[in-house]
Amino acid sequence: MDFSIASILLLDGVTNGAIYALLGLATVLVFTVTRVIFIPQGEFVAYGALTLAMLQAGKTPGTVWLLLILAGVAALMELAERWLHHGKPLLALRSALKTLVPPVIVSLVAIWAAPQMFPLWAQALLSVAIVTAFGPLVYRVAYQSLEAATPLVLLIVSVGVHFAMTGLGLLFFGAEGFRNPSFWDERFSIGPVMLTGQTVIILGVSLALIVLLWLYFERSLRGKALRATAVNRTGARLMGISSHTSGQLTFLMAALIGALSGLLIGPTTTVFYDSGFLIGLKGFVAAVIGGLASYPGALVGALFVGIVEAFGAFWASAFKEVIVFTLILPILLVRSLRSGHSDEAH
Repeated sequence: MDFSIASILLLDGVTNGAIYALLGLATVLVFTVTRVIFIPQGEFVAYGALTLAMLQAGKTPGTVWLLLILAGVAALMELAERWLHHGKPLLALRSALKTLVPPVIVSLVAIWAAPQMFPLWAQALLSVAIVTAFGPLVYRVAYQSLEAATPLVLLIVSVGVHFAMTGLGLLFFGAEGFRNPSFWDERFSIGPVMLTGQTVIILGVSLALIVLLWLYFERSLRGKALRATAVNRTGARLMGISSHTSGQLTFLMAALIGALSGLLIGPTTTVFYDSGFLIGLKGFVAAVIGGLASYPGALVGALFVGIVEAFGAFWASAFKEVIVFTLILPILLVRSLRSGHSDEAH
């Protein structure tokens, strides 16, 4: 291996690491606020890429129909819970409509826009809107009623949600893979390295999103409320911060990050209905390196995972996934030796 090959591999590793960093940050965000190890984070990535592919073909994405079904189920659950448990029909109806209306609007816009063949950037924005709308609905249907459950129970639910979303992806998108067009076809030569426009977009968008997340948590009131919920759920609830709202907002942000990641990775690789699992799992490894609590740790871990994957693919391409996922074993061992107690009871 000479310097030029090492430079190319390093660039590939950093590019992939930028995607894993976004997914790792989303995993840490969801876990700290809701205590959910959100395994289906990768499904949002696949849904984002495949939704854009369907719009590119002039077809209504299957995610639109799934979104309508999920919105209907969530609205019925909201109506039943507030009406039967609280005895307030008007409040229940208003809450159900609040759950139902935004996804319906997004779906109607998508159904109208799909055959119009709008420019790529408009289709990308619509894809992000569709997939982002899934976040609060997934939380409402699968997790909200289990807020007081242990992390182990929530993990089991996450496994079930993962299999459900993967199966629905096969149903609505089929087994065929898709590769989206690049958002920028320009190429730049930097010494031995050829830098593509898509790589620049991946690095730029990832960096911008990380900065925006930092500003959101540091400067906005809602961001500080999420931080308070992550530090002490009971204390935050006593201060008037709704755990339901915090959970839905967290899943909204996770779905947004997943959708953007899908759009970024779509032009660089062929995406299938089940591709999100491996991509999301690498983001999870990055989050574990950060202890599922540290955003900078997850960012460093993601870059490490991306670089190890790139060099592992060069030396032993058949075992690159094994190399990446084996990293988690010594990390978990070291963390278990440092920790003298279990967090299961909290």
